[in-house]
Amino acid sequence: MKNLIRAFVAISVVSLILIIAINRLNASEGFSGGNTLTVYNWGDYIDEELIDRFEEETGITIIYETFDSNEAMMTKVQQGGTTYDVAVPSEYMVEKMKEEDLLVELDYSKLPNVKYLDERFMDLAFDPGNNYSVPYFWGTVGIIYNPTLLPEGKEITGFNDLWDPELENKILLIDGAREILGMGLNSLGYSLNDTDEDHLQEALTKLKELTPNVKAIVGDENKMLMENNEAAIAVGWSGDARDIMWENENIDYVVPEEGSNLWFDNFVIPKTAQNVDAAHQFINFMLDPEVAAQNTEYVSYSTPNKEALKYMPEDMVNDERFYPEPELTERLEVYENLGKQHLAYYNELFLQFKMYRK
Repeated sequence: MKNLIRAFVAISVVSLILIIAINRLNASEGFSGGNTLTVYNWGDYIDEELIDRFEEETGITIIYETFDSNEAMMTKVQQGGTTYDVAVPSEYMVEKMKEEDLLVELDYSKLPNVKYLDERFMDLAFDPGNNYSVPYFWGTVGIIYNPTLLPEGKEITGFNDLWDPELENKILLIDGAREILGMGLNSLGYSLNDTDEDHLQEALTKLKELTPNVKAIVGDENKMLMENNEAAIAVGWSGDARDIMWENENIDYVVPEEGSNLWFDNFVIPKTAQNVDAAHQFINFMLDPEVAAQNTEYVSYSTPNKEALKYMPEDMVNDERFYPEPELTERLEVYENLGKQHLAYYNELFLQFKMYRK
């Protein structure tokens, strides 16, 4: 009998140890719930002091993971192996995730700080009524340039300026099909969401004519190269431009006169979420004006939180390169979800362009 009792106790102890180990493993793998929240965001896209502050104020532990593309984020959410509670997709990916029934509808009774968001950035076509998303940061795709490295008297006001033969081997391009095909389309007066194959072929032909001026097609390296005066021009995002300008006072940024992309990154709650209440708490915390102001100063992209502007440096808020007037933002375009077939065609043309350079 004693042996039976000892065996029972031993099994109970082992079972308890296994349960604790599994819970810890689940937490480390993002299987959140209870007092744990798993957040999935772009790299270097939050002031980590705010994560600590949220944890201290709420007692909720944040497991923070990062991704480097919307597509990578979407794949992991679809797989469902990690139970993400909050994710930060861009606008076209919000639309795609909605279509695939991957998002939880937001409960606005738990998001009172939404009232601080600028109405210009709400109720947009990718999520009418903001049923599934609220904006986190926004910005533009434009031209980052160093006037001291340009031919004398050369001004940069739009994409078409980049085809000047005097700019041979001086330009960096983003390694992104939507951005670069969009640049080609905009330079011809077409929409950056155009799916007309003749227009896209025309854009490809024009991009091929740009190749003598292209120094490299790069990712995040564009910041280091521009900071170190190794290129005169880069087509890039406004937030990157601001980062580069902190490091190199000669750098300037312009939103192209032909038009360009107005983008949004957004908070959503995936259906994998195990802690929906805490997800709402976190989103509402990040929408607090003072929190949003601190986060914006760290990240450098533009905040959609109009109340946060009151807590930010005036020179930052009044810089029209990053907070342009509504007249400009109204003529910029948000990326639309083109669907698999059209997106595959964009990627094919962009690959042709990159191969042509070689």
